[in-house]
Amino acid sequence: MPPKKNIVISAINFFEGGPLSLLNDCLTYLNSSNFNDKYQIIALVNKKILFDHSIYSNIKFIEFPKSRKTYLIRLYYEYFYFKVLAKKLNPTLWLSLHDITPNIGNITQAVYCHNPSIFNKLNLSDLFIQPKQFYFRLFYKYLYSINLKKNKNVIVQQNWIGKEFTKIFSLDSKKIIIAPPQVSFIKVNNSNNFKKDINFKIFFYPTFPRPFKNIKIICESVILLNNKGITNFKVIITLDGTENTYSKKILKKYKHLNNIEFIGIQPRSEIYEFYANADCLIFPSKLETWGLPLSEFKQYNKPILVSNLPYAIETIGNYDKACFFNPDIDSELAHHMFNFILNDKLDYTLRERKNTKFKFANSWETLFVVLLN
Repeated sequence: MPPKKNIVISAINFFEGGPLSLLNDCLTYLNSSNFNDKYQIIALVNKKILFDHSIYSNIKFIEFPKSRKTYLIRLYYEYFYFKVLAKKLNPTLWLSLHDITPNIGNITQAVYCHNPSIFNKLNLSDLFIQPKQFYFRLFYKYLYSINLKKNKNVIVQQNWIGKEFTKIFSLDSKKIIIAPPQVSFIKVNNSNNFKKDINFKIFFYPTFPRPFKNIKIICESVILLNNKGITNFKVIITLDGTENTYSKKILKKYKHLNNIEFIGIQPRSEIYEFYANADCLIFPSKLETWGLPLSEFKQYNKPILVSNLPYAIETIGNYDKACFFNPDIDSELAHHMFNFILNDKLDYTLRERKNTKFKFANSWETLFVVLLN
């Protein structure tokens, strides 16, 4: 039997949250796939301890614990050390799951781009709220562009991002693959940890506090509702002021509002419980590469109030319980909340989703078949 060829999955910057879930999903598929008959899967990770090796028995892990200490170390790995490592491993495919295209010579490579920061409009106020994020956005567009055209394929999650990449980076559309994230099936239950009243509505916004997550519009909408004497509702938001400067500012300004409950970051299992108990999801974010809570909450077949933006239109798809609003107009959101609280009604709208002109992969299997073709 000839020796196996190598496939490298690089994700040395992933350590928590959605990015780590993406890596786990990828490795879980590869670990049990038929690709193991022909390929040795090598995962470059931040720390081996993040992974249950009994689950990934067919994956070889190489850790880089210093990769998150500074960006200079990260860039050293990407643009210098990985060329040495690639020569040693001689992989058939090198897949970078975290936006940056490394310098690895003539080896076939692909990059998965899922950080939306380059599309975020820069506001000078962000410099004082989250200076690190502000400068990061300025810098990241250039990191994206370095070596980008060396990739055989560039993977993005939505059609609109693919279009933007062809414009911003003059990228050949034939290189782009649209690969929507695989959303886990949620076992929907009827548990109820809240004392429910049909005349009392519960809204939920699961988020990590960043300025573009647009938490302020919900808070301002609540003020507008309170000014009208509307108090038979609650909005639950997953921050508590300890996460960063932005969340501290939000809490300081709006913690007096009795109709908002700031509960802090929650584990996935608790998020699902809040989904089950909420009457409506509010998702006012101005920037996402997907918007995972939208896909998750759709499984509960409940109303969604969501920003009228391209990412949301693609993620919502043909779901018939979505009400779109302008994420810059708090009175518009307040109007929809008012109708839902008092009349149990929303103005649902189906948005037409255009077919993609790019290659499409709706599963990890399809994606790797395309990458290895």
